[in-house]
Amino acid sequence: MEQSLYPAPSKDLVQKRKELAPEAFAAFQAFSQTVFADGALPSKTKELIAVAVAHVTQCPYCIRSHTKRATLKGATGQEIMEAIWVASEMRAGAAAAHSALAIDVMNQEVAKPK
Repeated sequence: MEQSLYPAPSKDLVQKRKELAPEAFAAFQAFSQTVFADGALPSKTKELIAVAVAHVTQCPYCIRSHTKRATLKGATGQEIMEAIWVASEMRAGAAAAHSALAIDVMNQEVAKPK
């Protein structure tokens, strides 16, 4: 049987995190609840943002959990996929934008006396 790179999420893993650092665990839980609560942005929108960010950071746990939470908040498959496409464009756009750094170095090298 093939072993996955990522262990399956479980209540045991959550409990272990809590046992090993209870104060940090509680603080993170409170922070997460605050961040994803309705505010200037509705919680559904926040979950769609999280789905997009999870794809950019490539966190499989985040992709699964925030896709599920977005769905439970009423996000459609089309909304979720559009959020993923926005993330894809931003990641590709960042690579293209950062080409300015390579171009700058190349220009500096060409300008150097030989």
